Amino acid sequence: QVQLVESGGGLAQAGGSLRLSCAASGSTLNSYVMGWFRQAPGKEREFVAHILWIHGSTSYAEFVKGRFTMSRDDAKKTAYLQMNSLKPEDTAVYYCAVRRLGVTAYAAWGQGTQVTVSS
Repeated sequence: QVQLVESGGGLAQAGGSLRLSCAASGSTLNSYVMGWFRQAPGKEREFVAHILWIHGSTSYAEFVKGRFTMSRDDAKKTAYLQMNSLKPEDTAVYYCAVRRLGVTAYAAWGQGTQVTVSS
């Protein structure tokens, strides 16, 4: 069982940067995919990025390509989401989650961290 805790959210100005962290505890992560999702008020949760933990390979939603970078530190069992060139529309609660390789559904979620971008 994997437990996740996000941190690093806050307030940024448009064009600024924030870095989110997702610390994992419990199982090793080599057979997992870790994802970042976000949910803005009144909107459905949407996929932002994911990383295949064992390889470090990443995939991004189109609307964050070139602005956000996901990485992980295996020794710390922590993933990061570096968010640059932030836009007001990036305002949302950001969640990290994990799913096993070969499984579609994300089984464990963090509590979320608020990101607010002012114009």
